[in-house]
Amino acid sequence: MGKNRNNTKNSFLKSVLVLTIFASFSVLIIGGYWIFESAAPRPTTIIDSESHTVMTKESIVGGQAVFQKYALMDYGSVLGYGSYLGPDYTAEALKIYTEGMQAYQAEEKFGKPKEELTSEEQTIIQQDVIDEMRVNRYDAASDTLTLTAAQTAGVEKVREFYREVFTKGDGWGLLPGLIQEEHMPEEGRAWVSDGDQITQISDFFFWTAWISSTLREDDDITYTNNWPYYEEAGNTMPLSAVWWSAASVTILVLLVAVILYFFYRYQFGMQEAYGKGRFPQYHLNSLPLTPSQEKTGKYITVVILLFFVQVMFGGLLAHYYAEPDSFYGMDFIADIFPFSIAKGFHLQLAIFWIATSWLAMGIYIAPVVGGREPKRQGLLVNILFWALVFLVGGSLIGQWLGAQGKLGNLWFIFGHQGWEYLELGRFWQYVLAAGMAIWLFIVWRGIHSGLKQEKDRGGLIHLLFYSAIAVPAFYIFAFFINPGSHFTMADYWRWWLVHLWVEGIFEVFAVVVIGFLLVYMRLVTKSSVVRTLYFQLTLLLGSGVIGIGHHYYYNGSAEVWIALGAVFSALEVIPLTLLILEAYEQYKMMRDGGVMFPYKASFWFLISTAVWNLLGAGVLGFLINLPAANYFEHGQYLTAAHAHGSMMGVYGMFAIAVILFTLRNIIKPGAWNEKLIKISLWGLNLGLAGMILITLLPIGYFQFKTAFESGYWASRAVEFYQQDIIQTLLAWRALPDSIFIVFGVVPLLILTVKALFHLRAVTHGEGEELPEQIDDSQSPEPLEQELK
Repeated sequence: MGKNRNNTKNSFLKSVLVLTIFASFSVLIIGGYWIFESAAPRPTTIIDSESHTVMTKESIVGGQAVFQKYALMDYGSVLGYGSYLGPDYTAEALKIYTEGMQAYQAEEKFGKPKEELTSEEQTIIQQDVIDEMRVNRYDAASDTLTLTAAQTAGVEKVREFYREVFTKGDGWGLLPGLIQEEHMPEEGRAWVSDGDQITQISDFFFWTAWISSTLREDDDITYTNNWPYYEEAGNTMPLSAVWWSAASVTILVLLVAVILYFFYRYQFGMQEAYGKGRFPQYHLNSLPLTPSQEKTGKYITVVILLFFVQVMFGGLLAHYYAEPDSFYGMDFIADIFPFSIAKGFHLQLAIFWIATSWLAMGIYIAPVVGGREPKRQGLLVNILFWALVFLVGGSLIGQWLGAQGKLGNLWFIFGHQGWEYLELGRFWQYVLAAGMAIWLFIVWRGIHSGLKQEKDRGGLIHLLFYSAIAVPAFYIFAFFINPGSHFTMADYWRWWLVHLWVEGIFEVFAVVVIGFLLVYMRLVTKSSVVRTLYFQLTLLLGSGVIGIGHHYYYNGSAEVWIALGAVFSALEVIPLTLLILEAYEQYKMMRDGGVMFPYKASFWFLISTAVWNLLGAGVLGFLINLPAANYFEHGQYLTAAHAHGSMMGVYGMFAIAVILFTLRNIIKPGAWNEKLIKISLWGLNLGLAGMILITLLPIGYFQFKTAFESGYWASRAVEFYQQDIIQTLLAWRALPDSIFIVFGVVPLLILTVKALFHLRAVTHGEGEELPEQIDDSQSPEPLEQELK
């Protein structure tokens, strides 16, 4: 009877999960179509008041390609999306465009420069310009935009400004002569239009300024929902940002109570599978080891090597905020690795080492689940390894060559694609997709027999397989973007990668893997884990899928996304908070295991993952996701605080947890060094907390304050970073960075390099059945009963 009740309850939970997934993605896809339909126009022709052509769609689209080709999204940002050292080009162009119109109107109306006007005359000019620039003069029938004489003067000012910037440098991190005509053929260009590239990129920046200051047709809000904040252009916070900020908090408080009720009422926590004094026994010396499992050792070493290189680039980036064109006087470093390239490497290496750690763990557990090593599994693992080496090395070289303008028309294929987090050229994306497909095939071959034995198609092994399928499946959306894509639509799909793939699917895979490993180690019952996973996945996907909308507030998407993003991104905090309860249970399991428990190191990092899930992803995410806060903060250092706390704190810590679990099983027990790992644990956590508390949060507050008082553009200007207090905070960043690298990463590097020379010998070959790996004698629920 009890078993039937559990099956009935699980069937209901499955139905709820499936319905949640269907409803969430329906909203997301319908909302995407809405974005497509309501996207700001890119007029075929833009003319002045005398019908002379000012610019064309080809120039705007070509300018977007120039922006991407030179990796400028990894230096500054457009519509708030990108990196933080350089300006936000939308906000900067809007300011120049507005001032150009004001200067024109001052001469026209009062016959003198704006600076010589009285305060009353300046007020008149400012209001006249606001009224003029907010009128939408786009004619859909002819696909033509007509500019007034003042707006045309504003365009010329924008072009003049950026010609000087890209010729002489911006006096900060943008080196002189970045954009060169010789980098592209004169004719037959790929994505970049014929003609001067600086004019094209200027036109693209103007277009973003135009959509941010022009009202949607038959509406009282601009295409970007009045962002960026700049009163002289009439951009002030919309009512929807204030209302939905308040509404999201109210709904959050209500649903916290409701979800906690269901959590405790129906016991959705994991239940221990052992009794007092009957903790499972682990005999590492006699653990079976297959050829494919043994080969994960080199994966793990490469993971930590990539981690080390990634954080070194992070340290270089932190230094550039104080000295953007040199590294302690060594100018050649900035010449070889300017900020944009170093930032692209920093982001891509993070994705590489975190994803590779999960690939290694999947390869290791496949024979465990299936009970034997498939034929030629080791060969496939080797092929995947060298494919990853080719991908990492080739893509980094390609990014460097592309961003330096050395690949000509091949920049998008083999170079730097130009989107933050999607820096990989299209060819390298295909290699990555193929590698993930090979990995999925390896996992499927390994767990195939386990899938056949598990009668419940929604059981634990099936959930593990479904989450593994989602990893390569959701990367497909990277191919929906090309340099000619409308920026708003491209950003819609880009966040499918960054939010749904990196933050969503990785999260789903993580909670399923944790559940599986806890069952595998006889620490929790399978029935409780399956029930818990359905509950957690429903909350994660029910809030996270639509919660992607907080990225769509001000990128040109419809105003409805402010409501959807605000409510559902606030709800994302709930499942992250509940994981703290799970972390406490993991702590109790580790404590009950005593000094003989061999997986304490993995549990330390699992607990760190849960803490950073709450603080980095939850608390810091909630801080910036409220529309009213995001309106002033969008793309500032508070975003960087959230990004570091969630990317490294959650996915990085979890990656380390799983590689330590794998490494513990393939290394000779005598070579294990728990003291070294404990140093790393504290070094990584203290270093990461220091980065956020000492530098990222304080600078983020000052940026927020500057944007609120002087306009968003001022918070991203060079002058902001050159303030004494900001430079002092940046200088202090060296302390936590050093702790993170020296005491956090280096011990792991030492451990994993030594491990390569102390791997256990293979005990079981291809096709041999693997024996039980953990002593069930002290556990009330044998493994056969739990996993079958």
